[in-house]
Amino acid sequence: MEKKEQLYEGKAKKVFATDDADYCIVSYKDDATAFNGEKKGTIAGKGVVNNRMSNMLCKLLEQKGVPSHYVEELSDRETLVKKVDIVPLEVIIRNTAAGSFSKRFGIAEGTKLKCPTLEYCLKDDALGDPMINDTQILAIDAATREELDKIAAMAYKVNEVLIEFFRTIGIELIDFKIEFGRFHGDIILADEISPDTCRLWDIETHQKLDKDRFRRDMGGVEEAYAEVFKRLNLD
Repeated sequence: MEKKEQLYEGKAKKVFATDDADYCIVSYKDDATAFNGEKKGTIAGKGVVNNRMSNMLCKLLEQKGVPSHYVEELSDRETLVKKVDIVPLEVIIRNTAAGSFSKRFGIAEGTKLKCPTLEYCLKDDALGDPMINDTQILAIDAATREELDKIAAMAYKVNEVLIEFFRTIGIELIDFKIEFGRFHGDIILADEISPDTCRLWDIETHQKLDKDRFRRDMGGVEEAYAEVFKRLNLD
């Protein structure tokens, strides 16, 4: 499929049109941002890790009944995906207290939650991606009740599948953020699953293997991404 003009450039990816209106090409960058773009940097090799990891996990999730935008991996950094109308929500599942959850509720980071939590944030950088609840989502017409029910069910299914998968490679899934889109009327997963969007801790040492190392100036950022890549056996 022929790569055409650039449609969009975000913090971590560029999106290009193709000669088929139903599909586009996503190109993953090494650029890194945190705190709604206030902190900027580069993580060498991040684009390769995020692209190939996301594709692997989308294929796994498809096998488990979660439809996604993934079509074909074109190269280490580029993937052909279904062109979706993004639902303007960040969908966050948490299994263990960390980050903003710990700050908001005064719960020590690393505390195992009694059950997974589901949060929504409105996708709007100018507003700081504020938290939003079900009734507010319906009130501003960001999604329908049927769509929201599908999104919630799929998000919990993603969590269930990923917890089990990451456990097999010695990683604990602390929390993650995903997004969904509409493709010919159907709701599908339409986002990356990577150390950018997940908190991933080593099961034994609790070493952080994700973007928190960049956010918190912990060092060893490239090494953490490389370690996840190595455990995925994608070399």
